[in-house]
Amino acid sequence: MELSPMRNFAKEEKTSARKLSSRRRAWKLKIRISWNAIKRTVVNTIRPHRRHLNCAPTIKNLSKIRQELAIANQPNRPITKTKPLAQLMIMPYSAADFIDRGDHMTPTKSPRENISKTWKQRHGLQNWEGLLDPLDPSLRREIIKYGEFVEATYDAFDFDPLSEFCGSSRYNRHKFFDELGLTGHGYKVTKYFYAMSHVDVPRWFERSELGRTWSKDSNWMGYVAVSGDKESERIGRRDIVVAWRGTVAPSEWYTDLKTKLKRLSKNKHMKVQNGFLSIYKSKSEETRYNKLSASEQVMEEINRLVNFFRDRGEEVSLTITGHSLGGALAVLNAYEAATTIPGIFINVISFGAPRVGNIAFKEKLDQLGVKTLRVVVKQDLVPKLPGLFFNNILHKLNVINQRLNWVYRHVGTQLKLDVHLSPYVKRDSNLSGSHNLELYLHLLDGYLDKKSKFRWNARRDIALVNKSSDMLVEDLRIPEFWYQMPHKGLVLNKHGRWVKPGREPEDIPSPFVTEMPKTLLIH
Repeated sequence: MELSPMRNFAKEEKTSARKLSSRRRAWKLKIRISWNAIKRTVVNTIRPHRRHLNCAPTIKNLSKIRQELAIANQPNRPITKTKPLAQLMIMPYSAADFIDRGDHMTPTKSPRENISKTWKQRHGLQNWEGLLDPLDPSLRREIIKYGEFVEATYDAFDFDPLSEFCGSSRYNRHKFFDELGLTGHGYKVTKYFYAMSHVDVPRWFERSELGRTWSKDSNWMGYVAVSGDKESERIGRRDIVVAWRGTVAPSEWYTDLKTKLKRLSKNKHMKVQNGFLSIYKSKSEETRYNKLSASEQVMEEINRLVNFFRDRGEEVSLTITGHSLGGALAVLNAYEAATTIPGIFINVISFGAPRVGNIAFKEKLDQLGVKTLRVVVKQDLVPKLPGLFFNNILHKLNVINQRLNWVYRHVGTQLKLDVHLSPYVKRDSNLSGSHNLELYLHLLDGYLDKKSKFRWNARRDIALVNKSSDMLVEDLRIPEFWYQMPHKGLVLNKHGRWVKPGREPEDIPSPFVTEMPKTLLIH
């Protein structure tokens, strides 16, 4: 597809005065360029690997390295005191780059490095000192891996209120990673866990509108997985992962979230948010899936796996990850694991997580040696909750106020990202979009350091940002909210009728856990 430079700059004229001045500079530049130079510009721009004529942001939005390479790669580039027209308009991706061209497409993942000797540093042994600014490439790769484990809980979750299985996973644990394309990470799911859906919290859970459902009391909340032999060799230990599902639309948070703190243990000073604790600890003998609380289900599996691999003489780590509400539950999970399992390295990687407890809770986690990396986006409001305004004011007024038992405090180390870093993302404020996990992973993939622009060689598929949002610039022509079941779940049967298919027996939720065979567990 060929776009006219005049049309591109005409569109920019309508957006802002700054873009208007850019258009005028481009027109002056065009006058100076000879006809032969224009032909060379067009030929170089429309080559298969450089289809970048686009009215989206310019090369200035990319890292300095990308700018230098873009200039150096132009054959027979004329020596001129001014930048050529193509350089002003170049962009690493355009709408043409999202057309399938087979073997010419670029892989979406960077090669994985062996971190067997440095994995503890990557997981916060020294609180990520010297690894976040600039962001260590192998650390970026690991953070994105755990983020994709959490994203899988959204992709597999049945959100359909007209489904009798609303609130469950659409796939059984034995084929979970196969269905979601995550087998390359080298992990196996060993257990699903569930949480009570009738606790006193905002609309954080999905419930079927049908009378006959798989469960009236529970929601699927995530899974426990463990690294296989090959991946364990690469990362230097047997890694147990707990992935907590979060909330998809955070709009309910801003008006409904109660800030009530509840005592967590015998220590009367240590308190956490009441709603989070209720989800984590609630259970009922009258339910099918929550005779044990989410806490008990998870800890039972963690203990089983730790004992199994320690008996084999292996080093074991526990990585707990979650997004949004799931990030808060991950912190509670880490606290419980640290107080009940001696000698295990525990690391939390959370995305867009709210505050969980007070200063006493934060200090206890530090004392227990729990390492927490909080990935946040500047424009996302959820990490500023609970206590969006009151809490922040108290922190700024006086350092003494930070020790008040009823003031919320974040835990761990923060890695802050900015929506405006990416040249592919819309600039207008979007509360729901800014909280989207796929946006987080996109910004992570392009992040270099606090002062640099978007990483020029970022590989993660940009189209994923619009999987469940509308955050990408329209020039890329990626449909918004494109991730959905084909035909919204309907299938054409042999009689020519469109019907809802029944689930395969193995995909129907079951509260009874069958232990995974040892051969499947570790390979």
